[in-house]
Amino acid sequence: MRHICIAAVTVAFAALPAISQAETICSVVEDVESGKVLLKQGDCDRRLSPASTFKLALSLMGYDAHVLADESKPVWPFVKGYSDWPTTWEDSATPRLWMEKSIVWYSQRLTEALGPTKFQAYTRQFNYGNADVSGNPGKHDGLTHAWLGSSLKISPVEQLAFLRKLVRRELGVSELAYDMTTRIADYGVQQSGWHAYGKTGAMPSSRIGIRGDRFRMYGWFVGWAVRGDRKIVFARLIGEEQKIPGSAGKRARDAILADLFTKPDAI
Repeated sequence: MRHICIAAVTVAFAALPAISQAETICSVVEDVESGKVLLKQGDCDRRLSPASTFKLALSLMGYDAHVLADESKPVWPFVKGYSDWPTTWEDSATPRLWMEKSIVWYSQRLTEALGPTKFQAYTRQFNYGNADVSGNPGKHDGLTHAWLGSSLKISPVEQLAFLRKLVRRELGVSELAYDMTTRIADYGVQQSGWHAYGKTGAMPSSRIGIRGDRFRMYGWFVGWAVRGDRKIVFARLIGEEQKIPGSAGKRARDAILADLFTKPDAI
């Protein structure tokens, strides 16, 4: 379980002036049961690449299709030539490590195991964004790259529509798929008593084909939280004009966790 200590996050947040250079494009929060919008600020209808937030959908697919077994199986080895942007990806990986380290090559081995027909069918079944997994024009790479700054696009509002169905278990997959996805996306109980789950994602504007865009990087954090009988879903999308060390997705995560879950009555 990935426990986030909000006090530590707040200290780290204050210690990093670079975060102030991140602009919030959208923050949106909804109540799961009623669908009531609890917070909506910014442009929440703009579609962008889901980047690694798509791992939540991929996890449901993988467990439902029995490509993934549990938190620790299958163990897939790293092979030279796989995506290895950070060196932390150059090891064997399990489903839990895949989600924690956001390992792109593990996602790609998963979608290859699903095959193009199942992959497309699941994406449409989930009504995930524009459900376009064709990939980059002329490259026939949708199976391995559709969600990586390519054809698949989703807005923050559409992220919440998907997440509400995930939490309500209305996506037509097995109980195992819901249970295991919840387990490997666990961020632990926050300071306010909310138990948070979610996934980060980040992408450069150059990779998503936006020319002349003032943001060099985009960062996502999407997820859900439970406290007592209440359940909420949330999304934050940020843009950064300058190159900042570290992950834009993690900065989006830290900011929304601090905003929503440091005080019991914040939402």
